[in-house]
Amino acid sequence: MIYLQVHLTLPSWLEDMQLHARNYPDDSARMALAIELARRNVDMQTGGPFGAALFDESGRVLGIGVNRVVSMNCSVAHAEMMAFMTAQARTQQLRLNETGTRVTLATSAQPCSMCYGASIWAGIDRLLVGARASDVESLAGFDEGPLPTDWIGALQQRGIEVQLDLQREAACAVLREYGSGGGKRY
Repeated sequence: MIYLQVHLTLPSWLEDMQLHARNYPDDSARMALAIELARRNVDMQTGGPFGAALFDESGRVLGIGVNRVVSMNCSVAHAEMMAFMTAQARTQQLRLNETGTRVTLATSAQPCSMCYGASIWAGIDRLLVGARASDVESLAGFDEGPLPTDWIGALQQRGIEVQLDLQREAACAVLREYGSGGGKRY
C-alpha cells in the first residue's frame, strides 16, 4: 500500500499553554518560549530537546514547534519544521513574510542543515539562536549535518539577521538533561 497522506501532530500539552493568547514583546521573551517548549518536550517525553516559535513584528505567535522525529517516525519533524508548517497553515502563506510583515524565528538550538535551508525558503527575517550546534553535538549527541562555513554571512546576504547565544546556558541545560537521561539520538 502506498500512503497518499501525511499527518504530523504536535503534543496535546501545547494547547494548555494558550500561546496565541500571549504576546512576546522582545527577543528575550521569544527565546524563553522556544526553550520552554524544548524543556516541556523533554519533561513530557514527547520528543527531542528542541523548541521553536515564529513571531510577527508585534510579538504575536505565528507558529510553534517541538521536535517530533521519534514519536512521528519522521526525520523532518524537527522543531523548526513543525513551527514553519503550523505558521504556514495558520497564515495560509508559503513565504511567511510575503505580505511585508517581518518574521522572527526563535529556536532553542542552532538550526541543523535541513532547518537552515528551510529557514531561507519559509521567509524569515530574523533568526534567534539559543544553543550552538557544537552544544547540541557535545551535550545531546546529535549530528547537525553540514552548514556553509560562513552560514551566518550566507543568511545575512539574503537579508536574514542572526543573533546567537540568547539564553545559551538555559538552552544547554535542556540538551544536557536529554543527553544524560538517555534520550534517543538520531
